[in-house]
Amino acid sequence: MPKPRTSETEVVAAAEHDRRQRRRFTPEQRERILREADACTERGELGKLLRREGIYSSQLSTWRSLREREGLSGLQDKRPGPKPSKDARDRRIEQLEKQNAKLQKELRISKALIELQEKAHEILGIALPRIDDTTQDDSSSLSNSAIGRFR
Repeated sequence: MPKPRTSETEVVAAAEHDRRQRRRFTPEQRERILREADACTERGELGKLLRREGIYSSQLSTWRSLREREGLSGLQDKRPGPKPSKDARDRRIEQLEKQNAKLQKELRISKALIELQEKAHEILGIALPRIDDTTQDDSSSLSNSAIGRFR
């Protein structure tokens, strides 16, 4: 017959051992470890360092190659995944171009409606409001017959 479970006999995992986390090294720690590894001259000294720090030799060689290629900036953390294709400036330019295209479309529609309104006034024979020559900058938008009627 099995023994009854009590709080004294029950084994509960500690919270810190519940889930292993990937160890992360700061650039300063990487640089320190590389300096210590470069200083190792005795046989077995490098292996002792690797065991003490809890890293693999492949990590050490990767950090060395990054340091040789990019200097100390190569030891900085890099975000995983593909690099963004557009920076903030390019995204802003794209947003302004879309806004510009939308406003140009609205302007074309407004101009077409004004032309339609002028034609309706012509057909119906209704006089358009008089436009002063001093405030009129572009008389090309009104048809020739409409201009003649208001002068």
